[in-house]
Amino acid sequence: QVQLVESGGGLVQAGVSLRLSCVASGRISNTYVMGWFRQAPGKERDFVAAISGYDGMTLYADSVKGRFTISRDNAKNTVFLLMNSLKPEDTAVYYCAARRGVSATSRGYDLWGQGTQVTVSS
Repeated sequence: QVQLVESGGGLVQAGVSLRLSCVASGRISNTYVMGWFRQAPGKERDFVAAISGYDGMTLYADSVKGRFTISRDNAKNTVFLLMNSLKPEDTAVYYCAARRGVSATSRGYDLWGQGTQVTVSS
């Protein structure tokens, strides 16, 4: 069973960058799709980004497209989320997720990390 642990969250000012990391306790093979989600206070958990382990294709939510970049290092069992030009509305708990599959997708994730808080001040 793969377990996911996020890190890299914190309190930052608007406009700066932050990189989140997610380390898997087991090997992330190319049969896993990795994703990032976020949940703001009082709101539902939303999809942020995903990356295929098969072909490296990525998928982004419209709200972060052009600002966030997801990447992965299968050899290090790690997935990253580089967040540029952060805005106060990006404030949320960010969760790493995994699912078996080929194509980057926003659905069907069954493995979740505990989350890391990102707070962006104006």
